[in-house]
Amino acid sequence: LQKQMLKLQEELESATVEGTAGGGAVKALVTGRLSVQSVTISPEVAAGGDVEMLQDLVAAAVNDGLEKAQGLAAQKMSALTGGLKIPGLM
Repeated sequence: LQKQMLKLQEELESATVEGTAGGGAVKALVTGRLSVQSVTISPEVAAGGDVEMLQDLVAAAVNDGLEKAQGLAAQKMSALTGGLKIPGLM
């Protein structure tokens, strides 16, 4: 089980998901270990000059990416544990 956990952690480190907001105007790339790798903002949104809206879109995209990454981690953990909820493991 310990070897499988290490393998799972490696898989999650290299796995990425994309969170989006504003119809794809802002995208956040997040690893399965919940680390934000990058944020991409479309030039049209950036040029709009509405800083508050841009901040909201970035936060929404990052949160969407984190939620998807948590779901990915839970799915992989469930496959490893056979659906058992083991405290301390994600």
